Amino acid sequence: METIIVKNIAKSFGKTEAVKDVSFKVSPGIIFGLLGPNGSGKTTSIRILLDIYQPDRGTVEILGGPMDEGKLNKIGYLPEERGLYQDVEVNRCLTYLATLKGMSKEQIAQRLPVWLERFDLTAHQKKKNKELSKGMQQKAQLIAALIHEPEIIIIDEPFSALDPVNTQLVKDLLIELRNQGKTIVMCTHQMNQVEMLCDRLVLIDHGQVLLEGSLEEVRERFASNQILIQSDNPLPQEIAGVESIVKEGLHYRLTPSGNLTAHDLLRELVRQGINLNTFQVAVPSLDEIFIQVVKEGRNDHEQND
Repeated sequence: METIIVKNIAKSFGKTEAVKDVSFKVSPGIIFGLLGPNGSGKTTSIRILLDIYQPDRGTVEILGGPMDEGKLNKIGYLPEERGLYQDVEVNRCLTYLATLKGMSKEQIAQRLPVWLERFDLTAHQKKKNKELSKGMQQKAQLIAALIHEPEIIIIDEPFSALDPVNTQLVKDLLIELRNQGKTIVMCTHQMNQVEMLCDRLVLIDHGQVLLEGSLEEVRERFASNQILIQSDNPLPQEIAGVESIVKEGLHYRLTPSGNLTAHDLLRELVRQGINLNTFQVAVPSLDEIFIQVVKEGRNDHEQND
């Protein structure tokens, strides 16, 4: 059963239509990427999902029905903007935020030291939040989002201000939570992290869904017939069945002609005695797909205006 079902939601602020028609479903045990450029409607969609805004149209189902107070305590939310009380000590702030999620003092006393140790904040827990670095504040806010062991986790730019070591720590944690069956919705502009973590994704712009599917489905949809190879030998200017050969750094990009398959091309290269170090079908990066889909969507939007 899907944990989150968003059906045709729309929301306007005055004459500005922030969300026009957004639908998606999220199942437990996956990391779901909610993607889009700035001003696309992502944040408004999240706030509708969290019952902060009421949609003008459409519905949201959380854990089998409408949102209520009990379900809010089963959600952990990491906003992009930090929401820590800056003049309060870290441990006092996190303790207070945990009580807002219905945790008892005994539960907090058991869990908070474990989280502080995991995020290497134990030695800093008596500092005021404003005395922490941006990366440390990000880790403290992650603790606030996760300490009550929510069933649904919504995280907006989770890797903001984190160094490579702490980025890996958070990635490992997200994979661990996914494997525990948690429902995770991740918003980020870092497409490399989406490629590494997300099982499914939806891309929205101008308040509408432009692309949805599993990572494999999205890649297959935008795959080309081009081949990338590496060779110690310079390639001949012409290869039978190849329309163009372009040198790109250490790789050559080959565009086959007609119905020539990758297998046929590999056989032809071997026949010509070309020494191959690598041979792979060229798959566009998620960054490239993101840019292409957004550009096409905006062109359609301008034509329809």
